[in-house]
Amino acid sequence: MGDEGVGVHVVRYLETLPMPENAALLDGGTGSLVLLEPMQLARRVIIIDATIDGQATGTVSLLRPRFSADYPKTLTAHDIGLKDLLDVFHLLGKQPDVTLCAISIAKMDEVRTDMSEELELKIPEFADIVLGEIKKYL
Repeated sequence: MGDEGVGVHVVRYLETLPMPENAALLDGGTGSLVLLEPMQLARRVIIIDATIDGQATGTVSLLRPRFSADYPKTLTAHDIGLKDLLDVFHLLGKQPDVTLCAISIAKMDEVRTDMSEELELKIPEFADIVLGEIKKYL
């Protein structure tokens, strides 16, 4: 996974923290239709993912995508799955309120499980941003 797995690492960190009663954490892997039901049942969805967008490594952009075209073109592992889900929700007439927490990375890494030290050190900061988004909707 390397740095492109930053979302998984943030979710794992969040799992160690107390969560509001009505908040659930889900490691969506690389997306796909596996996420259709959980996202349909949710009123609000926060997706945490890496993006290669030319910004400094560790830059966080909070985006509000409604359709697949609203996603960054370089969203790393989810060029099909998550983007397509938004279009499916639109066709079904039931769109959850989605926030994408896009974390900038420098490049796709070779196959590896560890992240760069630079991003690893920022995981608590990324988790605080996500918790702030969760708390906005309690």
